[in-house]
Amino acid sequence: FFSHKNIESLQKAFINQPEPRLKHVHIPKMRMIMLGFRRSGKSSAGNTILSMATFISKRTSTCVRRQGEVDGRHVSIVDTPGWWKSLPVADTPELDKEEILLSMSLCPPGPHVLLLTLRVDMSFTAAEKKSVEEHMQLHDERVWAHTIVLFTHGDCLGDVTVEEFIESEGEALQWLVEKCGNRYHVLNNENWNDGSQVTELLEKIEKMVAQNRGHYYEIDLKTLKEVKQKRKAVESKAKARAKKQRQTRKMDSTMKGKILVLHKFETI
Repeated sequence: FFSHKNIESLQKAFINQPEPRLKHVHIPKMRMIMLGFRRSGKSSAGNTILSMATFISKRTSTCVRRQGEVDGRHVSIVDTPGWWKSLPVADTPELDKEEILLSMSLCPPGPHVLLLTLRVDMSFTAAEKKSVEEHMQLHDERVWAHTIVLFTHGDCLGDVTVEEFIESEGEALQWLVEKCGNRYHVLNNENWNDGSQVTELLEKIEKMVAQNRGHYYEIDLKTLKEVKQKRKAVESKAKARAKKQRQTRKMDSTMKGKILVLHKFETI
């Protein structure tokens, strides 16, 4: 017979053993978030994935969510404000940083994947590496396990394979790809008729989720609450400022009217 001490040891060993990795998962309702530099092709990539022009390819100041049926799955995509290519996170406007964090609340209970978009026709230097790393740290270290590098404008590669491109770009890009667990994909944004490139991406996402034991990325609820409270306070102050500005303009207009009346009487 097992002693009480042995039973406790067995129970602890059972509780603490790691969850088994899944061989494959099918995600009927897939949630994605697009991240990246400004003009990195996030909106175009979202349109390519959904096979329709639903995202507007212009500066995104607030998060935008679009959804559609793709290859037997209901896919929801959240596009986020981009940041300038080589600038540190300290130079990114606070509202943009808040939007990036709040994007998580638009795909509850959390995204299956974060697609970090990079253009293959633009270099990726040490400065860009630092910028990406700092902006990804707006979340936490766990985010990398749920991220895939999505190369856009794949038609610019020509006969060059994406692997050759990664090797030729040097250490900065190689570091990023490795940080994302060597997960990457190429999209030709000009060829919406090639459904195979999207199917392959969805399969890569499902493979990653299986490696994550079926888990999606969950934002820290405390962080989300703090960001929402901060945003609410900013909106309240902005409304008060706008009201004060309207009152000032009204007073100025009234004063000008009185001055004109006085001037009219003086000239009589």
